[in-house]
Amino acid sequence: MKQALAILISFFLLSSIINAKTAVDHLLTENMSNPVGLDNATPRFSWQLVSEERGVSQLAYAIRLAKTPDGLKKESALLWSTGKVSSSQSVHVIYQGDKLKSDTRYYWQVKVWDQNNKASAWSEPAWFHTGFLNPSDWQAKWIAATKQDINQASPLFRKEFQLSKTIKSATLFITCHGLYEAFINNKRVGDAFFTPGWTAYNERLQYQVYDVTDMLHNGENAIGVVLGKGWYRSNMGYNLKLYKNDISLLAQLEVTYKDGSRTRVISSSDWKTATGGIIDSEVYHGETYDARKEKANWASPGFDDSRWEPVVEKNYPFENLVATWNEPVRKKEVLPAIKHIITPNGDQVIDFGQNLVGWVQMKVSGKAGDQVKIYHAEVLDKDGNFYTDNLRSAKQINTYILKGEGVEFYEPAFTWQGFRYIKIEGFPGEIELDHFTAVALYSDMPLTGHFACSNELLNQLQHNIQWGQRGNFLDVPTDCPQRDERLGWTGDAQVFARTAAFNFRTNNFFAKWLQDLTAEQENGDVPVIIPHLGGNVAGCPGWSDAATIIPWTMYLAYGDKKILEDQYISMKGWVDHITNVSGDDDLWIPSWSFGDWLFYSLNDDRSGESAITDKSLIAQCFYGHSTQLLIHTAEVLGKTADVEKYSTLLKNIKAAFLREYVTRSGRMVSGTQSAYVLALHFNMLPEELQQQAAARLVDNIRKYKTHLTTGFLGTPYLCHVLTRFGYNDVAYELLLQKTYPSWLYPVTMGATTIWERWDGIKPDSTFQTPSMNSFNHYAYGAIGDWMYRTITGIDTFEEEPGYKKIRIKPQIGGDLTHASAALKTYYGKIKSSWKLENGKLYFDVEIPNNTTAEIHIPARSRAEVTEGNTALESAAGVKIVGEASGVVLVETGSGKYQFISKM
Repeated sequence: MKQALAILISFFLLSSIINAKTAVDHLLTENMSNPVGLDNATPRFSWQLVSEERGVSQLAYAIRLAKTPDGLKKESALLWSTGKVSSSQSVHVIYQGDKLKSDTRYYWQVKVWDQNNKASAWSEPAWFHTGFLNPSDWQAKWIAATKQDINQASPLFRKEFQLSKTIKSATLFITCHGLYEAFINNKRVGDAFFTPGWTAYNERLQYQVYDVTDMLHNGENAIGVVLGKGWYRSNMGYNLKLYKNDISLLAQLEVTYKDGSRTRVISSSDWKTATGGIIDSEVYHGETYDARKEKANWASPGFDDSRWEPVVEKNYPFENLVATWNEPVRKKEVLPAIKHIITPNGDQVIDFGQNLVGWVQMKVSGKAGDQVKIYHAEVLDKDGNFYTDNLRSAKQINTYILKGEGVEFYEPAFTWQGFRYIKIEGFPGEIELDHFTAVALYSDMPLTGHFACSNELLNQLQHNIQWGQRGNFLDVPTDCPQRDERLGWTGDAQVFARTAAFNFRTNNFFAKWLQDLTAEQENGDVPVIIPHLGGNVAGCPGWSDAATIIPWTMYLAYGDKKILEDQYISMKGWVDHITNVSGDDDLWIPSWSFGDWLFYSLNDDRSGESAITDKSLIAQCFYGHSTQLLIHTAEVLGKTADVEKYSTLLKNIKAAFLREYVTRSGRMVSGTQSAYVLALHFNMLPEELQQQAAARLVDNIRKYKTHLTTGFLGTPYLCHVLTRFGYNDVAYELLLQKTYPSWLYPVTMGATTIWERWDGIKPDSTFQTPSMNSFNHYAYGAIGDWMYRTITGIDTFEEEPGYKKIRIKPQIGGDLTHASAALKTYYGKIKSSWKLENGKLYFDVEIPNNTTAEIHIPARSRAEVTEGNTALESAAGVKIVGEASGVVLVETGSGKYQFISKM
């Protein structure tokens, strides 16, 4: 009986496996789900295969596209049908159908054939909506208030209009000089903030597109828009220079009726303007809102605008208008107030428990004219008082003036702050915690990465890395979010790019920013801040190399060949610029340089030598690295002539490096950690000198009692170099070091984000120099890349990037007893998790469908490894490749695996 039952169960299990079909899901167009406003004439499609079986891969696919979901089922209505295409590609498949039309919605779906040539069902339809594909599509006029004064209140613009038929669809195209919030029939349009974003405005001004069909109705309607200064008209940068001198609006509403006819509402001279409650708003200084001056229901039909003024039309260009590529800034995490503090100075302070970027929502009741001021700070000083010296000239103050009508609600519109604490002045009545709520705002990049381990300090470090990215990826990769800076520093962005791409999907975020980098180049030279704030363009080693490093990093992380195609001229221009300013001896001696920014020095009150690295040595290393990345890119793009040309250049660069900066015995002219790290990581040394250089690096680390001394440029690669050359134990020691300077020192001091300086708060609880002491500065969080790729071992192959082929190679060390990481890729989730228990290693791996993996299992021999309860040799879907040096190497397809080995 038992035997018969077992046979029956086996039959049903086998039948379910045989009959199981692969499904298709997670359809993306240009890396987004159902995007509105694409101006790409050849968008790219991606999808995931869904199956619980092992070894699932794609043998072929078919895509079909139509203007309606029902049209997908009718051959005559299809605008594009690929038929069955023999290919494993499921990411970034390029549209090759008929020419797309502006302001049109297209639906598409896909089916696949798996490794057994079994077809899936057609996926559920996905869709995308095009933007304006031709400049002539714009019929709207630029409009502005008659008076343009830097101190003017935020202008309101409105227009009433009649719609006479039943509406099928309606789309709003809108942008501005400054920032905008739009309303239709008194409801806010969309959930994006700080639109149209920050770009190289002269060359690239983004517009946004919204589906507003459900906001309109047959009859009277109204549209209203309020503008703020934003990046466009605020005093930005070190010299607090006014970027531009106007704020203006461009809006076009396209309406299609069910009978097929169309109508259009455009910004033009028949709009009206006034001012409302926003008296002032600045990026650095905050916002003042006078609720007594707000105009209730001003974006509703029937509002009395008889006292409003006419607008003026402006002759501003349309040629620089581009659709929005990246995810907009949205409201994200909401944090309650956790503590009400009365400081020794008598200030009323609220603690939200987390350093964040966004703003505070307030509920308040009082008399008309009562004025509440909200100040923002990242830290309290050693005495517990509110500390803002590190903000420099940035005020970070939001002011609300009550209208005196019941419980009033306030949050800003056109400013944001970096803070953990707020100080409140003028609040009427008793302050309660539920009067205040903090809201995080940042670019709405999908969260993709997870890391956790047995060391709680490392878990907090990972928390800090992710929150540092949240706060500083606000439309551009800023250096800091609180003081009078908040700029797109290229050096910070490039050192952190690989870590950033693990934690969040940054593909579109960086693709947009790199277009601005290209726009700001002059004769190949790259500014250190993007968008550039004007003045001379003067590139800098390690900063301007973002032009080559970030495109290649995005290619590795996402398999995005287009980003290499788009940036190739820029990458080549930067390398050619260095060559042009270098001498006949192939040495780049920069006219200026930040060097290894914020390296450890004697001024930091620690015994030993300052870790000063020769700036020209650094420059030569980055010259070589950028040239190598250009060669890799040329190989990917099939530019064989450039491969040959720049390969010759690279040989000359390395030869010059050896002549100038390395003795015959292999000693560097700068004996710092950063000097050896850069030379080794960028392969500037011949193979015979590499191992001794790594030994010298370790000697230097021991000299500083196992502390790092690297700055912005050396830090990202330090542990990678140690692991690569056999010093993984030293890498772990550095990572787990708790005293200054180290990654965990700020954690022990209560940090909730990454600091700008290793000792922003010193051991005696005093502060570093306030002129440069941000407590939310993500660059040193670049160690995350080593944690993910070494502790848990998740990596991709350069030959099949974007995790099409995956390497899982954990290297266990330190005092860790378990570690786990997961990464959501375009193919699906990768997971690597291990734990040590009772003399055994339990190693769990998950590989997404339509990928393959090379897995390095820590074990003495294959005989000591099982997959679940099965001997490794017999494990389904597992191929043993070899074993050496305490590792058993296997290859797998997709699926979930548990490897158990003796330790």
